[in-house]
Amino acid sequence: MYICICNAIREKDLRQAARCHARGDAEALYGTLGCQAQCRQCLDDADDVVADERACAMA
Repeated sequence: MYICICNAIREKDLRQAARCHARGDAEALYGTLGCQAQCRQCLDDADDVVADERACAMA
């Protein structure tokens, strides 16, 4: 599933970035993927995905 249509960032790619980079919000992780938020409509959902992935890693 695409999280960010503007940058074609998929949920699996964002989850992997969250696992590899312990700090930063979704917008910061976009940078690690070589992108930046464009329309910014995806950031709330992207932050939820990042928080979920990090919570699973801590469990």
